[in-house]
Amino acid sequence: MDEAKDVVVVGAGQAGLSVSYLLSQTGIDHMVLERGKIGESWRSQRWDSFHLNTPNWSNGLTGMEFHPEEPDSFSDYGKLIAYFENYASKFELPIRQKTAVNSLEGTATGGYVLKTENTTYHANAVVMAAGSMSRPKVPDVSKSLPDDILSLTAGSYRNSALLPDGAVLVVGSGQSGCQIVEDLLDAGRKVYLCASRVGRVPRVYRGREIFKWWREMNFFEVRVEELDDTSIQFAPQPQVSGTNGGHTVSLQSLARDGAVLLGRLRGVEGYLLELGDNLRECIEFANEKAWAFKQQIDDFIEQNGIVAEPPMPDLGEPSLPDLNGSDGWTTLDLRKSGVSSVIWCTGFDADWSWVHLDIFDDRGHPRHQAGITYSPGLYVIGFPWISKRKSGILYGVSEDAANIVNHIATYLQLS
Repeated sequence: MDEAKDVVVVGAGQAGLSVSYLLSQTGIDHMVLERGKIGESWRSQRWDSFHLNTPNWSNGLTGMEFHPEEPDSFSDYGKLIAYFENYASKFELPIRQKTAVNSLEGTATGGYVLKTENTTYHANAVVMAAGSMSRPKVPDVSKSLPDDILSLTAGSYRNSALLPDGAVLVVGSGQSGCQIVEDLLDAGRKVYLCASRVGRVPRVYRGREIFKWWREMNFFEVRVEELDDTSIQFAPQPQVSGTNGGHTVSLQSLARDGAVLLGRLRGVEGYLLELGDNLRECIEFANEKAWAFKQQIDDFIEQNGIVAEPPMPDLGEPSLPDLNGSDGWTTLDLRKSGVSSVIWCTGFDADWSWVHLDIFDDRGHPRHQAGITYSPGLYVIGFPWISKRKSGILYGVSEDAANIVNHIATYLQLS
């Protein structure tokens, strides 16, 4: 069966919903195709205790606030999914769920063809909003783990009760790694953590939550072209947590609470893991980033004559406890350590296998300018640094959607 639309949007997460709302408001005929259900990545790639790392006031999409009765709370992901469903229903967005796009191709006469299992869609313009977290990035060394060691990712972990008895090794200390370690420790598990070089931020500093400071400082409004160091756009999100009302998390707080900190995982040979000697470097790097963020806030307060509370001790930033020599370990024997599960918290990536167009750079990312690719009528949204620092979080997606829909309206008029 064939079907023609002015615009096809691929993905019904926050980016796809935002684009669909604005296309509907503009009166542009379109269809949203979603491989699973609305907000699928939030449904299928989050553990049970997961809470948003961003406060409620920053999570709403155009036309509908997100729990304005609790603006400073950090909601669980179930509330976000319900919000997405209500948003789609309230604005009667044209979404076809459980409709995976198997291929996207251009045509000789312009426009695009998208093929699903049962339908071929013809579109003048396409918005790729399938997200940057379509598949976990797992290092090749994972394949060398013995078969009797359970191997999971941050996207497939749900809770400690579903793991076999024994200790757990978490690989990667970004946001997901730190939060999953806390979840495991709360459940009474013995946890080993292979650290990585990730910055961190305080949840609250000088009496104000960090996102409020950043909003006031226009931190989120920085554009890609304004970066002194363009590699920043590929850096992982800093360590912080939205659980338990939101709190600061650090490698030293995890060690204080019982986690055994280790250097990075360098190799696997049977049950024996080879470890790097970079643990203290990882701890110091995170501390330095936290100090730098605080210094920026201090400078902003002084420059603008703001009356703010003095710095206060933060439970998430304790002194580094005795590591009992784990910073010097070069190996870890999984059997002797009682490790029965490994959780890979090593990031996610987009899946572009369905896109059969020459639009990608050497890193495998779509070439674009503020979401407008160099293939006429093709757009991308929902990724970090589409246009600004905030592009990769809920707070920034509506602005990117507005820019893209404005461009689509002009493009369709000229086509």
